[in-house]
Amino acid sequence: MSILNILKYPDSLLQTKAKPVSKVDEEIKRLITDMAETMYFAKGIGLAATQVGVHKRVAVLDVPKDHTKHEGKIFKRGENLIALINPEITDHEGEIKYEEGCLSIPGFTADVKRFSKVAVRALNKDGNEMEIHADGLLAIALQHEIDHLDGILFIDRLSKLKRDIIKRKIKKAIESEKKML
Repeated sequence: MSILNILKYPDSLLQTKAKPVSKVDEEIKRLITDMAETMYFAKGIGLAATQVGVHKRVAVLDVPKDHTKHEGKIFKRGENLIALINPEITDHEGEIKYEEGCLSIPGFTADVKRFSKVAVRALNKDGNEMEIHADGLLAIALQHEIDHLDGILFIDRLSKLKRDIIKRKIKKAIESEKKML
């Protein structure tokens, strides 16, 4: 098991669309294990392979069933771990706005409009087909990670004005960090 390096915005690799996985083999299973360890280490609830520089359609999520427990940090690691290979949204309904953050854009959050319910079809870590029907935080996290696999960041879902404000703040933070080195 390894902790992988999480790419940070504005790394252009984050905008790369991931390629479908043709075969679930030991390499993919090792990637899933490493991604899960990396996600836990970074205290996230989801991670897409593109965020660690691997352009394969693989994501891991561990979303607490009751998201209020997550905010209070009372949930068991691994309790709801899901590995998704070649995930795709097959159905959706409703709309919800939720304050999202991202391991690739640390320290920044924004309200993002998403579908309130989704159905997602994917392969699990054993290569078997599965379908997830989700609402609430799990639906949001699924959409967020699938966006990553399509080269889309949560800030890309914001209005141009809000996106530009966050980009300026990120640029300023990066410049400030460079001056400190």
